[in-house]
Amino acid sequence: MADSQSLSQTPSHASSQASAVLERQRRAKIRRNLFYLALVAVGLVAPFVAYPVFLMKVLCFALFASAFNLLLGYAGLLSFGHAAFLATGGYITGYLLASYPGLTPELGIIAGTLVATAIGVVFGILSIRRQGIYFAMVTLALSQLVYFVYIQAPFTGGEDGLHGVPRGELFGFINLSNSLAMYYFVFAIFIFGFAVIQRTVHSPYGQVMKAIRENEPRAVSLGYNTDAYKLVAFVLSAALAGLAGSTKTVVFQLASLTDAHWHMSGEVILMTLLGGVGTLLGPITGAGIVVSLQHVLGQSPLGNWVSVILGVIFVVCVLSFRSGIIGELARMYNKNFK
Repeated sequence: MADSQSLSQTPSHASSQASAVLERQRRAKIRRNLFYLALVAVGLVAPFVAYPVFLMKVLCFALFASAFNLLLGYAGLLSFGHAAFLATGGYITGYLLASYPGLTPELGIIAGTLVATAIGVVFGILSIRRQGIYFAMVTLALSQLVYFVYIQAPFTGGEDGLHGVPRGELFGFINLSNSLAMYYFVFAIFIFGFAVIQRTVHSPYGQVMKAIRENEPRAVSLGYNTDAYKLVAFVLSAALAGLAGSTKTVVFQLASLTDAHWHMSGEVILMTLLGGVGTLLGPITGAGIVVSLQHVLGQSPLGNWVSVILGVIFVVCVLSFRSGIIGELARMYNKNFK
């Protein structure tokens, strides 16, 4: 009799546990959405408090770092060649806008993003079957190949780069010469890119990518084509990096070899690790910190030591906060408030 009562209570107990889990997930989702809305509100008023061009630079690099984090943090692939996608988007957009005055900026940005995506497909096909340091070295070699092509190509301006790229008029009637209008355009692009990443990470595809990152042989044994999944992640990351480069060129009306240099690939790794790899807000935080330090130190007597200071900060943060700033904050929150 007691056994039958316990058996009858087991399903109801399991059901109540499942309901409690669903309720916690629902509340967490509401808190997350409210937090994102608060961040959007801060972004809307930010240009009235800080210099808009500086904020636009932070947003461009935040999108670049978020694109890189999609590959490293959720697919487990370390690329040393993401500068190629940033530069490709910038050069294509700059060349088109400078050569065809009637072309609107959104079309130039779309064109730059598409070409960066195409190069991402080529890079991915050539490198995705490699793993670990071999994957990283292949992407670095391909990126350096692109760098030397851009040095020699006539449409890039060589070492001088492209200068005086017109911002033009968005949709043919919104003058982007106005810094405020330009800021909100960049902010909208960033929100779009972040939303794509957020949706990708929390989709069934994103869950499979996390499984591949944690244990690829097990994912293969379950029947997943891991190379195809990783290729999609690589191409999507390249596309968003190209979008960041295209937007950056319109903001600064300049496309240069600095964006194609391997130092830029190292810089985005620094931003991502500093903020927290595998977190959505980590790359944004890391980009904000690095760009702010570059801005402040560049105007100080320590301007020639910017790289050294950033390196020291990076070493200290890696030793002190192994999961990055946002990762450590999330760990503390989960430990003390959950």
